[in-house]
Amino acid sequence: MKIGLDIMGGDYAPAEIIKGAALAMQELPKGVTLTLIGDEKAINEGLSTLNAPADKYEIVHAQDVINMGESPIKAFTQKPHSSISIGFQLLTEKKIAAFASAGNTGAMLVGSMYSIKTIAGVIRPCLTSMVPKESGKMGVLLDVGANADCKPDVLYQFGLLGSLYVEHVYGIQNPKVALMNIGEEEGKGNLVSQAAYDIMKTAKQYNFVGNVEGFDLCNEKADVIVCDGFTGNVIIKQAEGIYDLLKKRKVVDPFIDNFNYEFHGGSPILGVNGAVVVGHGVSNANAIKNMVKLSKNVAESMLAEKIKNAFTFAHVG
Repeated sequence: MKIGLDIMGGDYAPAEIIKGAALAMQELPKGVTLTLIGDEKAINEGLSTLNAPADKYEIVHAQDVINMGESPIKAFTQKPHSSISIGFQLLTEKKIAAFASAGNTGAMLVGSMYSIKTIAGVIRPCLTSMVPKESGKMGVLLDVGANADCKPDVLYQFGLLGSLYVEHVYGIQNPKVALMNIGEEEGKGNLVSQAAYDIMKTAKQYNFVGNVEGFDLCNEKADVIVCDGFTGNVIIKQAEGIYDLLKKRKVVDPFIDNFNYEFHGGSPILGVNGAVVVGHGVSNANAIKNMVKLSKNVAESMLAEKIKNAFTFAHVG
């Protein structure tokens, strides 16, 4: 299995991404290799600095970079020789089993939909964030930024996408799916939330358990929490801010450490025909290592095929 890694994506690229690749290679099992996509000279120099043998990697040169501030659609279409564009070309041609980048998230979403395409039946692909639970397990929150506005049927589908993700990648059987709301009772929330609840409570493909509220994020009421991307993005950034504040105040607690984005590596784009993982823009080497390992797990689980089957054999949404 080959995992493609965008060496030019992220605030600390390429040096920190190359360090992360070297760390990942030390932990990846036999038979899994890395394809490093980016400026060939910079990659070789970075590997040499780390005394990491270049012959352990496949290096694919990319002469261009899609920067963080660029328009995703414009950049992806006008920069065919960028590391992100080439990564998707390799994924489309099945020369790599997964593609990961800590670069421009919008460009990764556009690349997914333009290149490997959205799975038939999926209305909107989405992003996820792992959420630590008091029990020590992990849950998932989705969407966390890909879709700021969502219709009820889109939220319904997020429930299925999240359920399949935690089941097949994290091994949670019959995961509990809930809708983030301003009250747990049926009928709470705005019109979209009320309509989404009405559809989700009829779900036969996943275990819908009702509404949850903000203070339920880390308890055991749900393994999968569904919300629109605007709400999800606010939640995860608030969590990151609280984590940073507690670290500054030197609060030491193993549970709090689980909020560190480095541990989780990134977010797969759910609902597309392939394994695509997006990392945090400020990812350091440890986060990159974990992003690569997550990419391997997503590819090995054949998650895209599981989602395709779920949307093929039943009416969803």
